[in-house]
Amino acid sequence: MIRNDKIILRALEPADADLLYQWENQMELWSVSNTLTPFSRHQIITYINQISLDIYQTKQLRLMIDVPKEHHQESIGMIDLFDFDPYHSRGGIGVMIYKPERGKGHAREAVALFSEYAFSHLGLHQLFCDISEDNQASIKLFESLDFQMIGRKKEWLKTPSGFKDELMYQKIAP
Repeated sequence: MIRNDKIILRALEPADADLLYQWENQMELWSVSNTLTPFSRHQIITYINQISLDIYQTKQLRLMIDVPKEHHQESIGMIDLFDFDPYHSRGGIGVMIYKPERGKGHAREAVALFSEYAFSHLGLHQLFCDISEDNQASIKLFESLDFQMIGRKKEWLKTPSGFKDELMYQKIAP
């Protein structure tokens, strides 16, 4: 487990399948996760079993975000390292906080803790993320953690209201 006094980042467990099934099938999140179709429970369980393989095999790492409670901990989201490239020492980062828990600083804590882990333990040189131009909460989050906007992909994302630009952010290891 990776933790501080406010947040716990932990590996996925088979017991997380129902929660992931619920979260991954929320259509309002599909636009940020590039999902087009629902996931079955079987797909989620297969994913949990596969994600437990070595990061160098899967090129990704997903961790649950838990908050400590009085006598237990509660899962409130997940954070991902994707497109892990050990040769170039980089990877993408994505975070999802369950809607009732948003706006409480959990995403900021999780991204800061995960970034420190990625730089110090995984030896990454850089992290990157891609954010829709209208996702002000994510832009504010990543900019507050010293991610720099390095580019704009014009009309990159197809949405029901038309095409939107996607902003590219990057943070180089301190």
